[in-house]
Amino acid sequence: MLKKLSNFLSRFYIFIIFLFLYAPILVLMVFSFNDSKSMSVWKGFTLKWYGELLNDQRILQALYYTLLIAIISSVVATIIGTISAIGISKMRGPMKRLILNINYLPVLNPDIVTGIALMSLFGAIALIIPLQPGFMTLLLAHITFSIPYVILSILPKLKQLPPNLVEAALDLGATPFYAIRKVLLPQIKPGIAAGFLMAFTMSIDDFVISFFTTGPGVSNLSIEIYAMARRGIKPEINALSTIMFVVVLILLLVVNSKDSLIKED
Repeated sequence: MLKKLSNFLSRFYIFIIFLFLYAPILVLMVFSFNDSKSMSVWKGFTLKWYGELLNDQRILQALYYTLLIAIISSVVATIIGTISAIGISKMRGPMKRLILNINYLPVLNPDIVTGIALMSLFGAIALIIPLQPGFMTLLLAHITFSIPYVILSILPKLKQLPPNLVEAALDLGATPFYAIRKVLLPQIKPGIAAGFLMAFTMSIDDFVISFFTTGPGVSNLSIEIYAMARRGIKPEINALSTIMFVVVLILLLVVNSKDSLIKED
């Protein structure tokens, strides 16, 4: 009896957690089909907000900058983070601990501190070379705060490898570049993929750092939505959020189905 009660309470607890996590998303998705602009009144089913979304150049431009910056910054941060993680894994002693602690700082720092620091840095650089706030400063900021997350995603995979794996490949006649490309990188591929996805997600989600490092004419979705919040969120944002959620859900299902097929084979 106690075991059944414990199982019921455990399942109920998990259900409550998922309800709090996904109920707001479900409400947003439902009201993306609402014929009214208000989320407090349901006036019937409609798809007009999805059509309006395609005609809203301001939202589409923000979406363009969001995806462009997320893709470029994620790729660059993944490359830099992978090289850095391999180097850190080979270090020993106090220097390794120092580098790791420095890497933790941007992760533990409040975003507003990082945003103001980057804004001040770009302002100082602008005194030496022409660097106007805009696309380039926003891109550099996203690369900067994404690198630590990539490093932290790859380091555990490197720790799981035999310590002399690369050395063994070198002893068998492989060049250093070949050993890294054909021996080391395939072993840490899951960590690299996780780091890329983390950097991509952080870039799309970020608002505070983007707010302090962007310039006129360049804004991502988070900044655009913040600007709209003063006047009220447009229903087109609900439609866009629904599309993004469905796309991510489909990608997760496809990836999980491929992993299942590989394990069965």
